[in-house]
Amino acid sequence: MGRIHGPFGIQGWVKLRTFTETPDGLADHPSWWLRTKSGWRSAVLEDFKVRPAAVSAKLEGVDDRDAAELLRGFDVAVTREELGETESGEFYWVDLVGLAVVNLQDEALGQVEELLRTGGSDVLVVRGERERLIPFVADYVKSVDRKAGRITVDWEAGYDV
Repeated sequence: MGRIHGPFGIQGWVKLRTFTETPDGLADHPSWWLRTKSGWRSAVLEDFKVRPAAVSAKLEGVDDRDAAELLRGFDVAVTREELGETESGEFYWVDLVGLAVVNLQDEALGQVEELLRTGGSDVLVVRGERERLIPFVADYVKSVDRKAGRITVDWEAGYDV
């Protein structure tokens, strides 16, 4: 949901790049998971600010610039349970990764490996016998059935895009 870019000031604040819909999307989550070089570790959010210069956060136990510097480059995540449920027709990316993708002719195209954010729309990266990039828009994505683990798309198996 974000990445720590380094220290912000001298009191242990970190500067963040958020991957949430709004810059303050991480502020609602008091517990974070940080991906370190040796694995995931928990962190407790003390304070969060969206400032003109940067989105920044103060984490418990990170009390000076040197401690904040040690977090540079760490990814920030929250548990899926903390995200809650989505509105009808909305999806968290994490819920789409791993789903099987089939076209209207019921041909298996592969499974969602990841999603990409582009200027116009999000894109499904589907890997099967080859990689396909399918825009995640209603013109192409006809249904998402999380319970069945399946996304149905209007996409020919032979398309090169």
